[in-house]
Order: sequence, then C-alpha cells, then structure tokens
Amino acid sequence: MSYLDNLFALEGKVAVLTGGGGVLASEIGSGLSRAGVKVVFLDIKEEAATQAADKIVQQGGIARGFKTNVLDMEALKATRQQIIDEFGQIDILLNAAGGNMPGANITPDKTVFDLDIADLDKVTDLNFKGTVLPSIVFGELMAKQKSGSIINISSMAAMQSITMVLGYSAAKAAVSNFTSWMAMELAMKYEGSVRVNAIAPGFFVTHQNRAVLLKPDGSLTERSHKVIANTPMGRFGEPDELIGAVLFLSGASASFVTGVVLPIDGGFSSFSGV
Repeated sequence: MSYLDNLFALEGKVAVLTGGGGVLASEIGSGLSRAGVKVVFLDIKEEAATQAADKIVQQGGIARGFKTNVLDMEALKATRQQIIDEFGQIDILLNAAGGNMPGANITPDKTVFDLDIADLDKVTDLNFKGTVLPSIVFGELMAKQKSGSIINISSMAAMQSITMVLGYSAAKAAVSNFTSWMAMELAMKYEGSVRVNAIAPGFFVTHQNRAVLLKPDGSLTERSHKVIANTPMGRFGEPDELIGAVLFLSGASASFVTGVVLPIDGGFSSFSGV
C-alpha cells in the first residue's frame, strides 16, 4: 500500500451510526462504505435503518440496519451484542441521532417565557443523552478492544447564540462539552486507545429543517438569507461534504487528535458579519 493508503486505511473496519435513517447519517455511512468500512445503521424506526443499509448493499458494500433506542441503555447493550455476534468488533461510532421540537423553539411571535418544558426535555434528552448513552455502551467495548474512534455531532448552534433554537442549542453545547470530557477521560485511563471528537456542521438542508430554510418553491426563506449572508462561502453545505472529516477522524491519520470539535460550515463560525 502507498503512504496515503496506509494513512487513511479503513478497510474492514466496522462503523455504527445512530440516527441512521437521517440524511446526514445516511450520506456519511455511504462514504464510509466506499472506504471499505462495514456499516451498521441504528434507528428507532427499523425501516429507516434497513433502507439506509439496503442502499449500501445495492452499491456492493456491507451494511446492516438495526432498530434500537439511543435513550435506552438495555436496548443499546442488546444491539451491541447483535453487532458483535455478526461483525466481531466495533471500530467507529458516529452519534448522529438528534433533532428538534417546535415547543423547544422560541419563534418571533413568542418569548422565552412561552418555552414548552416538556419539549425542552425531549430535545435535550435526544441530542445530549442520546449521545452519552451510546458513547458509554459502545465506548466500553472499544476500551476493552483498546482501539476505537467516537465521533459526535455538535452544531453551529453550540458555538454562538442563534435565534429560535433554544433547546437544540443548549443540547448541542452539552454535546461539545461532553466530547472534550469523554476524550480526556478515555485518553487518561485507556492509554489513548479510544479517541473522541465531534464535527460541527454549519447549515445543511435536511428533512427536519427544510421548511425553515426553503419555501415550497425551493427559494430561500428570510432566515436562510441571513444564514447565507453570514456564511463566507455563500451557500448551504452538501451532505457529502461531511464525509472527509469523518474519514479523517476515524482512522490512523488522526491518531493524536482527540477532544476537538471540527466546524464544517463554509466559514460561518469564523465570520463576524462585517
């Protein structure tokens, strides 16, 4: 193998992706598969996980879809055993489960005093606890293997205050903090054999935010005009533009990288607006 092949080799690795039915997880999983990784999609909707896996199989890759609940420790442990029984190891964990709910947003016609606490709890649980529990369950196996890479998904909303998305912002800020904490914990107690990092996507159009970012005719909403005006590259990201960062963080090329939150945002986080 060439120097670059060795540096970025992921052939034969096994990756587990939570939130596997989502646009971003599905695209990243496809990229991992093209790099020779065996991909396992997890989703609370079995059909969504299976469909994501079937796309990869149709392209000649190896993939499986399992139903699980990222908020249920026992369900995650049972799923971990299913994966081990079939693949024998888990090398990469991408925590892509997440989402938002209307009641955890503060729209222009509301104030923070209208916050729906029940929705806030659901959003913070799904995004934060839904990252912590899989990291513990699959990270425990990686610690025993003495190898592994955990990649979380943070957000631009964790880096600065963005209107409306109160619950989501708080949850993703917690994900960023957990990333650095878990990286420190595992590096110090497991000889640096398990690394923990995160990517922080900028603005990408997904199923969940399409109605907020695009009008029915596909044109930009008022909010999107503000986003684009504050993104130096002047556009939304494409899902496949997340793949390179995940490939880098997954393998030997990032062997001394842990605890970082990597923006993939077209310059949004670096721009002052002036």
